[in-house]
Amino acid sequence: MTTSELQLFKAAFLQSWNAIVITDADAEAGYLVQAANPAFCAMTGYSLEELRGGRLKCLQGPDTDPQVIDRMRRCLKEARYFEGTTTNYRKDGSSYIVHWTISPVRDNDGVLTHFVSVQEDISSAVLAERENRLLARALDAASDPVVLTDSHAHIIFVNTAFTQLTGYTLDEVKGSTPGVLHSGQHDTHFYETLYQALAKGEAFRATFINRRRDGSLYHAEQSISPVSDEKGRITHFVSVSKDISERVDEEQALRYAASHDPLTGLFNRRHGEKLLHESYHTAAGQRTPLALVVCDIDHFKRVNDRFGHPAGDRILSSVARTLRNAVRGKDAVVRWGGEEFLIVLDNCTTAAGLDLAERIRKRIEAHRDDEVGTVTLSLGLATLQDGESIQQLIARADAALYEAKRSGRNRTVASVSG
Repeated sequence: MTTSELQLFKAAFLQSWNAIVITDADAEAGYLVQAANPAFCAMTGYSLEELRGGRLKCLQGPDTDPQVIDRMRRCLKEARYFEGTTTNYRKDGSSYIVHWTISPVRDNDGVLTHFVSVQEDISSAVLAERENRLLARALDAASDPVVLTDSHAHIIFVNTAFTQLTGYTLDEVKGSTPGVLHSGQHDTHFYETLYQALAKGEAFRATFINRRRDGSLYHAEQSISPVSDEKGRITHFVSVSKDISERVDEEQALRYAASHDPLTGLFNRRHGEKLLHESYHTAAGQRTPLALVVCDIDHFKRVNDRFGHPAGDRILSSVARTLRNAVRGKDAVVRWGGEEFLIVLDNCTTAAGLDLAERIRKRIEAHRDDEVGTVTLSLGLATLQDGESIQQLIARADAALYEAKRSGRNRTVASVSG
């Protein structure tokens, strides 16, 4: 080896970023240090003078893994390559985690003369890895569902709460997008708003209606936030949600109870008046026809008196079903009071209203209750006139109903003028 080559190796040894230490091969003496570069001295806190001629056992301490040390000794005894990781201790007593390799060095005759060890303090990396594992465990232990995606919205992590809520495991959704949860209940505008917010680096919060693996739907308060690197580039998205299905069901039940008659399931009078006002203002503003049908079960008091209120309730429910099934989907059927019902027919002419009312009357007449027998219905129809108020419209429909009853019941009468 030339002088220049020796100088090159010496420079590489001294200037290497990795810590390097060279020991002899004397097992009985304990593999004494022959040389150590500045990086090794800086990592351990020992000077070269303190290290030379001594054993590296001085770096071991309470948390040094004895199994790793035993494996290292076997490799040294057998002159084999070694690689390991454990906790070492500096001169000042502070600990660090080291990853190191040891290679045997032989002379030209193949005789083992030394060992050279290249070492690296990996404390920061191990700490970061531990923190990441802790974070992952914390996210997995969170009671609310968490989803982490890459910048292209491909799922890379979901926690246990997500699996419990949706039925999907990480293996089933990893690599796919959150689109697997789409229920079809949101329009394109909803998702456009979401994408625009995230593209601008803003968080998006909304109530989502999602679909579980078994096809059932659930409501979730969900926030989706972009995660950026140190240069401000979006690298991931994190979603945290909360299952609010029970709350939504309770709210819907309360809204239903507030707007529906408990016996018949029809709109109650209070909500019916609200719907009637909405229809009235639409018809008046757009100059479209609006028809109102008021109907009443004939001789209903006799039913209650003769057969009792359970039978009367059964008749009310039966009539309500017939009314609901007879009208169009956009029409409102209201239990106006007692045995009286109101039907609001948007965009419906007098002729169409009369045709519908007659169909209803005939269906009621054709139905026979096993206990009560046949019941009939009287109906009054009024169509909104120019400049007419809601009260006037209702009064004309009531008057038409009164006329139907006065004329013998089980008939439809229309009032076409004020």
